[in-house]
Amino acid sequence: MTEIQYKVAKNIKDACILMAAADGKGRILAGGTDLLVQMKAGTQAPGTIIDVKKIPEMVTIAKTKGGFRIGAATPAAVIGEHEELRKTWPGVVEAINLIGSKQIQGRASPGGNLCNASPAADSVPALVAAGATVNIQGPGGKRQVPVEQFCTGPGRTSLQKGEIVVSLSLPARPKGSSDAYLRLIPRTEMDIAVVGCGVSLTMKGDTVVAARVGLGAVAPTVLLVEDAAKALVGSQLEDEALEAAAKACSAACRPIDDKRGTIRYRTKIAGVLLKRAAAIARDRANGISHTAH
Repeated sequence: MTEIQYKVAKNIKDACILMAAADGKGRILAGGTDLLVQMKAGTQAPGTIIDVKKIPEMVTIAKTKGGFRIGAATPAAVIGEHEELRKTWPGVVEAINLIGSKQIQGRASPGGNLCNASPAADSVPALVAAGATVNIQGPGGKRQVPVEQFCTGPGRTSLQKGEIVVSLSLPARPKGSSDAYLRLIPRTEMDIAVVGCGVSLTMKGDTVVAARVGLGAVAPTVLLVEDAAKALVGSQLEDEALEAAAKACSAACRPIDDKRGTIRYRTKIAGVLLKRAAAIARDRANGISHTAH
């Protein structure tokens, strides 16, 4: 039986040192809701588990220049209870709060959901639509990466030796902005997305002046669909603009057939969810209360 070492990091620098010393066999324990399951299944066999839950910066939410910094190990339940964050980025919060059950959300974190690098991760399309960045630290110092560039394939990230994800940054919100996240799942809750779509809009009156679209579970990594955003900008979300954006989403899809959905079905649903999420984001931006789920 392989011996596993358990270490508690005192601070971010300490966590990076421990990761580097683990020589590629270190794994961060943020919530453990993915790691422990994977270890039990035999798909992960770390030599060192590094607990970062006692590092304040990694488990708190802070305001920064009009935006927010969310610690990578902040529990989803804590994020869901943050009123200002929920008001400013409702789509991001609702996506994070879809990670598992209520019990799981007491441990699960957005950083863990991102680092698990699942194409179907619920938080990631919403973070991509939000224009969020990943704050990384390691032996070479600090760096930032857009969320859409962080994952390089299923189960793979762009993290280098000794690096850890410290936090996620959400930008300041212009007036008249909001977002939404929708997913299709076979069951009513606690299931893996067949397709997930995040949309962030900035409105000036009835006109869309800025947009971002994130699409999940339709390619090896979550996609930033720039052509869909371009179709929405300058429109009033007329049927023609929504149809063009939906077609752009479908065109961007590179899905697989599996037990949750076929290529044809996923490609179609991507456009359907885009239309619905865009309408919710517009309503929220105009001050109309809207529950996406």
